[in-house]
Amino acid sequence: MPARDIYHNAVRNALIKDGWTITHDPLRLVWGGKDMFVDLTIWV
Repeated sequence: MPARDIYHNAVRNALIKDGWTITHDPLRLVWGGKDMFVDLTIWV
């Protein structure tokens, strides 16, 4: 599982307050024999 950065919880809470529903954190995908994780990325 990838490491979360210092902004992860703040962004997650802001999205929830804005009405978003977060169902998987992070979303795990399996493609062939590889595991992938889809996560929210912020570029500052």
